[in-house]
Amino acid sequence: MLKRFIGYYGPHKKMLALDMLASLLISVIGMVYPIVTNKMLNLYIPKKMYSAIFIAGIVVLSLYVLRMLLQYFVQYYGHFIGVCMQSKMRQDLFDHLQKLPYSFYDNNETGRIMTRMTSDLFEVCELAHHGPENLLISTVMIVLSFSYLATIDWILTLIIFTCVPILVVVTVHFRKAMKAAFDDRRKSNATINASVESSVTGIRVTKAYTNSAREVEKFKKGDEEFVDASRRAYNAMAKFHSSTSFVADVFNVFILIAGGLFLYSGRISFGDYSTFIVSVNLFINPVNTLIGFMEQFQNGVSGFKRFAEIMDEEPETDAPGARELKDVKGEIEFKNVTYAYDPTKEVLHNVDLRVEKGQKLALVGPSGGGKTTICHLLPNFYKLGEDSGSILIDGVDIRELTLQSVRRNIGIVQQDVFLFVGTIKDNILYGRPDATDEEVCDAARRANIHDYIMTLPNGYDTEIGERGVKLSGGQKQRLSIARVFLKDPAILILDEATSALDNTTEVLIQQALDELCKGRTTLVVAHRLSTVRNADEIAVVMNGRITERGTHEELMAAGGTYKDLYSLQFRDNDLFD
Repeated sequence: MLKRFIGYYGPHKKMLALDMLASLLISVIGMVYPIVTNKMLNLYIPKKMYSAIFIAGIVVLSLYVLRMLLQYFVQYYGHFIGVCMQSKMRQDLFDHLQKLPYSFYDNNETGRIMTRMTSDLFEVCELAHHGPENLLISTVMIVLSFSYLATIDWILTLIIFTCVPILVVVTVHFRKAMKAAFDDRRKSNATINASVESSVTGIRVTKAYTNSAREVEKFKKGDEEFVDASRRAYNAMAKFHSSTSFVADVFNVFILIAGGLFLYSGRISFGDYSTFIVSVNLFINPVNTLIGFMEQFQNGVSGFKRFAEIMDEEPETDAPGARELKDVKGEIEFKNVTYAYDPTKEVLHNVDLRVEKGQKLALVGPSGGGKTTICHLLPNFYKLGEDSGSILIDGVDIRELTLQSVRRNIGIVQQDVFLFVGTIKDNILYGRPDATDEEVCDAARRANIHDYIMTLPNGYDTEIGERGVKLSGGQKQRLSIARVFLKDPAILILDEATSALDNTTEVLIQQALDELCKGRTTLVVAHRLSTVRNADEIAVVMNGRITERGTHEELMAAGGTYKDLYSLQFRDNDLFD
């Protein structure tokens, strides 16, 4: 993990080297004041060397001006290096998220992912900047100050140094508890973010069901967990800092007593004693800095570990030697396909289907039977095992084809339409980003949405809000259809595309879908059986199996499950007419 972290310094080696050099000079300049103080007290003042006093003051002031400039450089460019590293990690994480399979998102909440991309990486950024500087400056200062103190009186220096092992023991003892507590706090923070993301996204549902109090209670519970985790974290941190500060204070007590005795016995002069008092902070402060750095180190390491957890998730990859799917005819075949999201429970069992080029196959049946799973397997959103049958497009197993080429030739229109923040044009262009304005307008016309768009003040440049909140359900659906028109795939999947619409809107959408289906091989998942009567073939999917197949007329004549579903649906419709 350390090697992976250091690798992000790669593009910034020269700037990091300059940053470290500046930090080293800052440390060296810090040693000037006690040295000059010693000269002042032991030489310049007793011998009334007024010009030397003035010159020494000018030298110290000049060095402090230089240190100010060096500190500016370290603060600015050091932080900028950290931000650049954070940006690179964020880009790598976002890029990796795009490559992860559907199953990852089935098991990870959006809010938790957002936490890892924002606050976790901020902690890593702080470590990336302050870590090397703190280690270098503190180490150099400890060595230089210890060496200088030893030149004044080595016995007094050793007496002070005996406190360091005690400090190390205390640090190690409390660091473990603090690490565990801050890990819990970070997890609780991710829970809060997930809760906020879920509640804000579903705010309209919350208001519709007047469940604001319930959402507040859920958030309050997560917030209480965060407060409790924070309490434990800060309790551990307080013990850590108070204990280490006490040990550091003991330094000064030892100096006060031992130095006073040495001065009384004549072992050291008043000037040396005064210098020692001034200089000992040069030893204590970097020790305290290293102690404080342990907290930052723990936060940074925890953040990087959580970043690495996602980066170590296996991305979707093409099989060795996978080839492009080209010149697609659109023939689809499922051969003895068996699939399970959970190894203990099969969703599909020995499914056999064949759809010829340009045909429309409708999948019907009770919810949970496996219809949507069939649709998800075709674009290879979920991987089939080697012994789980095969899915072929134009006679080629999709496992032997590149993921991009398979998905590029499949268009999907779902019940739950997702639109991105941006304009109407942006969302249609998602189907083919390099399309011309004329092609965008043509796609919109074919989706029966162009006329509506032209009534808007900004036309195609109209902002639609988050997830298309400013549009009706039918308008969002027609935009998604326009997007598929622009993509122009050979294979089409319609997954409950009209089930959430009113009858009038459904007619408009169905007209657009009928136009979209022309010349394309189509899989249709529908609960409204009236929309699939004209399908070339209908398959009834129940409990992961194909139980009936045929045209509408054939299945009605057979008197099986399909007829029961159809009759029940139209009886229910009659009741509400």
